[in-house]
Amino acid sequence: MPLFEIETDSHIIITWADDEAAAREVVVDAYPYDAVVRLTKRPRDTWVISKGALGLTERTLDPCAIARECLSKSAGDKVNAIRLYRMETGSDLENARRAIESNMVMGW
Repeated sequence: MPLFEIETDSHIIITWADDEAAAREVVVDAYPYDAVVRLTKRPRDTWVISKGALGLTERTLDPCAIARECLSKSAGDKVNAIRLYRMETGSDLENARRAIESNMVMGW
């Protein structure tokens, strides 16, 4: 059974159907007020969504998560956690100290 990509004015639907008419029927059943804008028969029976196209590949650094991880690795040793944080993020001493201390206060 072929895989179809159906774009309506409000949704993108991925479904298996016997033919284009059956694929259009899926839209009518699920979203009767949507108009089909584009209907494409996929060349393979799988669907892949690129995380890069969605902008999900760039990892952002969460300073609090990194600070908590450093505290965990150092078993709560503040000086060692600051050293680990600096190595992990490239921060200077003052910013690393602030990040570690503020996370210690929040109940690491």
